[in-house]
Amino acid sequence: MASVRLSASDHEFFATLADVVYGNAFAENRMEVIGRLVPGAKPEELIKDQGALARVVMPRLEPFLGAGGMHSPGLSDADRRLLEPAFLYVCYQRAVPQLDALIERQAGKGGDALPVPFADEVIADLMRCGFDEERALRYFGLFFQLRRGFYFISLGLAGQCLSMRRLREALWNNIFTHDMRGFEAALWSRMEDFSTLLLGETGTGKGAVASAIGRSGFIPYDRGRRRFAANFTETFIAINLSQFPESLIESELFGHRKGAFTGAIDHHEGVFERCDAHGALFLDEIGEVSIPVQIKLLQVLQERTFTPVGSREHQRFGGRVIAATNQPIGSLRREGRFRNDFFYRLCSDVIEVPTLRQRISESGNELELLVRRILLTGRYAGEIAPAPGGEDEALAGKLRAGELTADELLARYCAMLYGRLGSYAEVAKRTGLDPRTARKYVESAKSG
Repeated sequence: MASVRLSASDHEFFATLADVVYGNAFAENRMEVIGRLVPGAKPEELIKDQGALARVVMPRLEPFLGAGGMHSPGLSDADRRLLEPAFLYVCYQRAVPQLDALIERQAGKGGDALPVPFADEVIADLMRCGFDEERALRYFGLFFQLRRGFYFISLGLAGQCLSMRRLREALWNNIFTHDMRGFEAALWSRMEDFSTLLLGETGTGKGAVASAIGRSGFIPYDRGRRRFAANFTETFIAINLSQFPESLIESELFGHRKGAFTGAIDHHEGVFERCDAHGALFLDEIGEVSIPVQIKLLQVLQERTFTPVGSREHQRFGGRVIAATNQPIGSLRREGRFRNDFFYRLCSDVIEVPTLRQRISESGNELELLVRRILLTGRYAGEIAPAPGGEDEALAGKLRAGELTADELLARYCAMLYGRLGSYAEVAKRTGLDPRTARKYVESAKSG
């Protein structure tokens, strides 16, 4: 078999490609870097033509594919390491359509993960490039994780203003780190060590942000069962801590055993017990919990174990923790209402979710357009025409008179959409809120 060597231009090309492969998919400079690999292409053209880079990479890899992939004669160890991300890139690109179709089929379906009939094909493709079976299986799991991350970050969060673009970039870093070289080498199976704290006002969409993180964790592929080890639609569990009285929070978090207290007539699984080892637990309104509960949560984060109320059995918690508060965390700490050690355990990453006001101020054609359209016409329904009279005109009148706060505007708008669409999920989709927050606004408008 003839040896194939890398030229100086090959070294430069594949080193730049590695920065793309391991970089943030939502980084501001991503199209600029890709543009250096696709001569003559403009950033706006690359955004529309997602296959442009693959069409450039494939011809440069063909000589190596025909000569044994990464094990081609004549390649040094350094050259093999340089080519590795390129081989991963082409295998990933070939798998993208089928992975996306799997995500679409699985979304909204509970129960076991769906069968993956194309898995053997992708794994064989990786092995032809020179990866052994163990690494090929792991990379297949990473491919699935990458597509879920892109799916939930790009489709789950509405808006193209600067703050939302930066939020997407921050979320990608939270899931995959800022440079996937370290993630791929060692952190892919240890991300449960990195807790996240989300900060933002009520209604900013912290639940949607948490969901994007929680549904994008690594899930290994089980080749024997021909499916992934868990269903990503069930790996994310959310609990709003402000909904429970102090006496019930421990039970809701850690569960209880029959007879643990008066009224405990049966075993009860808490959210830590229900959370899958490959999943994430979202603790909303973490600023509301008492110091004793904070101490117990701190112990779980430190020791990765918990004990149900009324039990002496320690149980392992293998998931990731995401917490959120709408309160100023600095004030809570200064006032002694939020323990510093608990804060430091939660804040491996702190993500601030932009306010509606900020998004409106930055956007020339997004939420500002929505408000302007309502001001001018009394409606913003796309192809759905509203019934004459009623809430549309009342809302427009309030807007013209300047009688609504930002929260009241959002509540009235959500209620108007709910009246037309009849679904909190659809309201959430239109507004960029998570369904729970959309429901809260709708109910707020009704009670007001």
